Amino acid sequence: MAMSLAHQANFRILAWTVVVVAMLSASRSIEGHAILKESSPAASSSVAGPDVPIMLKFNVRVDATRSRVQLLRPDNATTNLVIAKQTSPDTLTTMATGLRPGAYKIEWQALASDGHITRGLVPFNVTGS
Repeated sequence: MAMSLAHQANFRILAWTVVVVAMLSASRSIEGHAILKESSPAASSSVAGPDVPIMLKFNVRVDATRSRVQLLRPDNATTNLVIAKQTSPDTLTTMATGLRPGAYKIEWQALASDGHITRGLVPFNVTGS
C-alpha cells in the first residue's frame, strides 16, 4: 500500500527529529570528556630547568583528587607529581623539580565531571638552566 503525501511528510519529520536528537546526545557526551586544550610546557617545546612548573588546561571541569600527573624521565623512570590545589576547575597544576637536560613526557589522566577518564602525553625537552 502506498503512503499518502501527508504520511510521507510526517515520516520525514520524525526521521529528522530522531537524527537531530541523536547528534545532540552524542555531542553532549563528547563535551563531557576532558580534552587537553593547553599545556605548559607546550607539546614538543623546550624549557629551562631544573625546576619546571606544569599546567594542564582542559575543556571541562576535572576532579583533581582523582586525576593523576606523572613525569616520564629520559631514563624511562616514572615520578608521580603532586597536583596542587585547583585555582580553576578546568586546570591541573604541579611542579617537576631537579630536572636535568633531556627529553621528558608528562603523562596525565583526568577524571571529567561526566565520570569519564581520559589520558594523554605531553612531550617536552629540558635545556640547561
